[in-house]
Amino acid sequence: MNEFSFDRRQWLAGSVAALWLPTAAGRLLGAVPPRTTGGIDWYNPQQWGVEGKGWHQTARYYDRLPGRAEQSVRGAVWNLSRHSAGMQVRFQTDASEIHARYGLFSPRLAMPHMPATGVSGLDLYVRGEDGAERWLAVAMPKSQQVELRLTADLDPPGEGTQRRYTLYLPLYNGVDRLEIGVPTGTRFMPEAPRREKPLVFYGTSIMHGACASRPGMSITGILGRRLNRPVINLGFSGNGRMESEVGALLTELDAAVYVVDCLPNMRGAEVRQRAAPLVQQLRRARPETPILLVEDRTYGYAHLRKASRQRHRASRLALREAFEQLTGAGISGIYYLAGERLLGGDGEATTDGSHPNDLGMVRYADAYEPLLREILQAAA
Repeated sequence: MNEFSFDRRQWLAGSVAALWLPTAAGRLLGAVPPRTTGGIDWYNPQQWGVEGKGWHQTARYYDRLPGRAEQSVRGAVWNLSRHSAGMQVRFQTDASEIHARYGLFSPRLAMPHMPATGVSGLDLYVRGEDGAERWLAVAMPKSQQVELRLTADLDPPGEGTQRRYTLYLPLYNGVDRLEIGVPTGTRFMPEAPRREKPLVFYGTSIMHGACASRPGMSITGILGRRLNRPVINLGFSGNGRMESEVGALLTELDAAVYVVDCLPNMRGAEVRQRAAPLVQQLRRARPETPILLVEDRTYGYAHLRKASRQRHRASRLALREAFEQLTGAGISGIYYLAGERLLGGDGEATTDGSHPNDLGMVRYADAYEPLLREILQAAA
């Protein structure tokens, strides 16, 4: 076992008494034992849990689908589920500097249209006295094995207090191991994953996080902060296709809202074939859970490409027909979000005409937020 690994059996044998199990949403846990090297206390989030993970029984800790899903979903979906999109670690500390070290699943640190900070970086936010979370630091990985000081020279918190932090995990890469470090002698308190029902997003590369500059700027990251809710990101790049195999997994999650945002990966005929059955599948398993159907965003170049405009019309018509069929059949709790203005109308909100840049992510969240608030209020 190298210094960077974590022997859970050894920790359980010697330190169970040091950990308080959570009994309420977001409850602080008692002190967890660090691994101390070079004047830094290193804490492994597996000791208290990562938020945004829908299943406990995963092949790798930071996978998004349960290990058994490898036998039921398509290979492409399974491979993409190894990415840690949407996951976050929450903790408190009075430290003036925060370190991180982690190992990445894939050597592909970046993509041609998405930087390493978004694909493979860690993104640190801090909660202010007003309760709002603000960005603080991002990891800029240059190799699969990363060790760095995320931030330093922080103003001391008030006497006897600690600041609350959220660390977002990589969007388009997986995490094999992760530790958070603070100087020895400073306080560190893990914060349990919140127990409120999560917002569950099923979608495409856009929901997965392309092309946010850093993990906290994904649609799910922004909405999670604005609505102060746990989120589960089940965006699968190029493979959000309303498949029943994925639908069966969704039904296992006790969601506050199911969001189905798959049209960017689908044509009209496929939408017509799959949309209504997917909603019916969810509704049979979860009779009371709201379901939000979302149209595709408008390509940034659609104003000059007839084929793109035709694709939008066909897929949106098919989704609207499915929505009207379902509501006409008396199925309640279904909502609809049009796609025409998801990215605004000025053409400035994409990286490549399809995937949102950071401005596009904010505009997506702006479109989602009021409707999600309405849905959550109606369901309360």
